[in-house]
Amino acid sequence: MNLKYPPDSDLRRLLRFEPDSGAIWLGDRRMVLMHTMALAALRQDLVNSIGPEHARRILTRMGYASGLCDAEYAKKIRPGESLMDSFMVGPQLHMLEGAARVIPVKLILDVPAGQFYGEFRWDHSWEAHAHQQKFGLVDDPACWTLLGYASGYTSAFMGRLILYKETLCAACGADHCLIVGRPIEEWPDGEAHRVYFTDDSLMEKMEALQSQVEALKSTLEPVSQGGKLIGISPAFRKAYALMEKVAQTQVTVLLTGETGVGKERFARTLHELSSRAEAPFVAVNCAALPSELIEAELFGVEKGAYTGAHAARAGRFERADGGTLLLDEVGELPLAAQAKLLRVLQEGEIERVGGETTKKVDVRLVAATNVNLEEAVRAGRFRRDLLYRLNVYPIGIPALRERQADIELLAQSMLARFCTLHNKRLTGFGERALQALHQHDWPGNVRELENLVERGVILASQGGMVEGEHLFPNQPETVQTGLDAHGHLAALPSAQDDDLSARILDSGSSLEEIEARVLDHAVARARGNLSEAARLLGLTRPQLAYRQKRRNTSVADTPPPDSEPPLGTLQ
Repeated sequence: MNLKYPPDSDLRRLLRFEPDSGAIWLGDRRMVLMHTMALAALRQDLVNSIGPEHARRILTRMGYASGLCDAEYAKKIRPGESLMDSFMVGPQLHMLEGAARVIPVKLILDVPAGQFYGEFRWDHSWEAHAHQQKFGLVDDPACWTLLGYASGYTSAFMGRLILYKETLCAACGADHCLIVGRPIEEWPDGEAHRVYFTDDSLMEKMEALQSQVEALKSTLEPVSQGGKLIGISPAFRKAYALMEKVAQTQVTVLLTGETGVGKERFARTLHELSSRAEAPFVAVNCAALPSELIEAELFGVEKGAYTGAHAARAGRFERADGGTLLLDEVGELPLAAQAKLLRVLQEGEIERVGGETTKKVDVRLVAATNVNLEEAVRAGRFRRDLLYRLNVYPIGIPALRERQADIELLAQSMLARFCTLHNKRLTGFGERALQALHQHDWPGNVRELENLVERGVILASQGGMVEGEHLFPNQPETVQTGLDAHGHLAALPSAQDDDLSARILDSGSSLEEIEARVLDHAVARARGNLSEAARLLGLTRPQLAYRQKRRNTSVADTPPPDSEPPLGTLQ
């Protein structure tokens, strides 16, 4: 079934802003705008004071009541439309109200027969984000209010209790949420969920729950990863667990991953977790060393070995003796250096350039690369026997786009560090800045994030927040829904708007002719009431009068008189 939303202009007209009365209306129901941060704080207080089960019940019932209200509009807003279009009012209103982006996946709807099955995808769920913000990555789905809304809306529409469950949740580390709804009787454990939709007194159970609060607090804190590495996403945890297991061994480790994922930081943490933590950690970027000097840098040089070698000098292997040596970009090593490196790995000894004796070294080798070494072997740029020696214990470090749950944690940590470095006091990231961070593709990974956060700290005003334009100053603005003169949400640009613009341009009419037509149409629609016509055009009454006068005098090039209010001035 190809599920598509009908146009939502009818729903947008329901939403009205009345600044003079201080009210926002959805049809005849009063609404309120509230910060998601405030809702997240309320959620945290509920969970910590009465426990997650009772907090879930309260929030589910709140969403359920909201869904019931919206179902009233679904039954009357599209009376002549199909049953499917009428039902789609709910998901469309949910998006309009800022809950999430709702994408219908599958829908079986038969109201007379009482049959219902629905699957919907939620992107950018405010509730998953708010829950994760306070409790970190969790094991159980957390979009309680949104599930309550879906259940309340569909139950009112169907005339029977429809239970929705999350099969995927962004609060658990998924990149989106996925919900499935069907009659509660069709769920094997449906009766166990009925408690979230029935009346019950919580006060009687408060005293019994008080002893559990401290235990709950300890389990709801985000996982501490230790060291300099930060992350709670499944991809990060997998890589970190592999590193923990190998840390106390002496085996060679190969770190793979894209540029900027933090391979050197992983190597340093591996060193700090090992028994060699008190010995040196030495890092060398093989790609940054000239090919003619790389052997001397790695293995050292004896006095007089070549012109300019006025004294013997230890190489990186000797400096790392007893500790850990990181060979970053190991795939860039020239073949001659690869042969010597292979011998070091096999024999545990090095020979300086120009030397005649070997020297034993005790070094734990960590290699890192962002290239496919197997392909390099096939191309003849890398020795296969060396690859076998390095690839004893590979750890793939995930790209930042695969670590959505870690982006905000990393950004907040970097924000604190750069605020100290640049002597700034900032209150955090704005909501749009966080949204931009999560939507970015991150080709430069953690290194790119670090650069953007530092730039944001520098550009943000003292005492303010890092906003989206500070992080992405050249990014085009996203299309936003504004208000027209009546307090309605203005329609977003659409393909039809583009077609209309093209037809106007293709008509051959001049700008003056187009303006004249629009003025006449507005006056006609307002039945000659110039004040009403001005409001339709987003002008003031004097501005409309000026344009009519200019048109009648046919002096199109005459500049506006000084007395004309500038466009947009409130009268």
